[in-house]
Amino acid sequence: MEYHDSEQAQELAAEAREFMNERVIPTEREYLGDGPVPEGVIAELRDEARERGIYCPQIGAEHGGGGYDFDDVLPLFEEAGRSLLGATAMRVDAPDEGNMHTIELVGTEWQKEEYLEPLVAGDISSGFSMTEPRSGAGSDPKMMQTRAEKDRAEQSSAGSARPEATQNGDEWVIDGHKWWTTQGDEADFLIVMARTDPDAHPYNGTSLFLVDADNPGVEIVEPTPHLGPSVVHSSHAEIRYDNVRIPEENLLGELNEGFTHAQERLSPARLTHCMRYTGMATRALNVAKAYMHDREAFDSKLSEKQSQRFDIAGMETRLHAVRTMVRHAARQIASEREARIPVSMSKVFAANTTQEAIDLAIQCTGGSGISRHLPLADFHESVRAFRIVDGADEVHKRVIARHAFEDAENPDELENLPTF
Repeated sequence: MEYHDSEQAQELAAEAREFMNERVIPTEREYLGDGPVPEGVIAELRDEARERGIYCPQIGAEHGGGGYDFDDVLPLFEEAGRSLLGATAMRVDAPDEGNMHTIELVGTEWQKEEYLEPLVAGDISSGFSMTEPRSGAGSDPKMMQTRAEKDRAEQSSAGSARPEATQNGDEWVIDGHKWWTTQGDEADFLIVMARTDPDAHPYNGTSLFLVDADNPGVEIVEPTPHLGPSVVHSSHAEIRYDNVRIPEENLLGELNEGFTHAQERLSPARLTHCMRYTGMATRALNVAKAYMHDREAFDSKLSEKQSQRFDIAGMETRLHAVRTMVRHAARQIASEREARIPVSMSKVFAANTTQEAIDLAIQCTGGSGISRHLPLADFHESVRAFRIVDGADEVHKRVIARHAFEDAENPDELENLPTF
């Protein structure tokens, strides 16, 4: 399909496709059912991605990335999604990809040097610590209970290489309880969302902070067992923050603008998720079609059975719609127009389409589809979370429905309505 992508976008996608076909997917096949892929192998793939010019393309060149425009890298994200190993090989993997974007967007020069550049290089990893247990923030972020209060440091940091604010003694003290922090049990630092103005509405009184994982008071309670793939490592963690003291300069972005910054992070991150999972669904259908073309039953190939052919046709149509929707939303973001509704529509439609596409591929491949010899089982365990992470289906539908009913009052449309 032609999607009117720029020449730059097409070149990046072509290079990524070649990398995936020649190196990433063959490596994935070596570890299916016997993963996760060792860190040394991932490091080798990342080195090759650098050589090919497709390593972390979405981050500015001055920070170690490729320096490409957001909408130009979307087709690359789709190529990366064709294997669970692809995103980490090209350093476009969540949650680090979204955290990089946040720091690049609102971070200070010191924060970019201290956190962003090592993150881009792959020397460290990160987590986004927002979701809280039960009565705290989840799908409704207004319920945020984690607090950050200003205090004065007891010890001077004279002679420190840190910015002036710390030398003046200003500190934040964070107390709270988070869970489902992706990569939290292995992260070197965490972006923590906390209430900083308890009297304000949470949308106007919450801030983001950069917290080193080895900071006193940060307790990784336990990793959370979860549904997930086997070929790459995947983790979530429960974390407590008990009197965690951090310097003033670790405030990320503007004070009390945490939700604004989170939305600036989440809109692009939702679209990159859509493209990665679209690539996964496309690969799943390719596996299914190859199997159907090879397998015979009831006197003909499975690929000749009309019911399954129509199912595949319907899914190809929906994936085409996903790609089109995501590109439209990306153009809205690139032109700095309001994109919340197009992003929510893209997220819900992509999540459900990709889940159903992978389920269909498993059905079409029968017993082989649920084995670890094909990537479909890993895809299936990975994709289910997509309807929950970055906003559950119901949250996005609520946003879309609210917008849809804004102008519902229209008596002219009911002029001929029968009344009794």
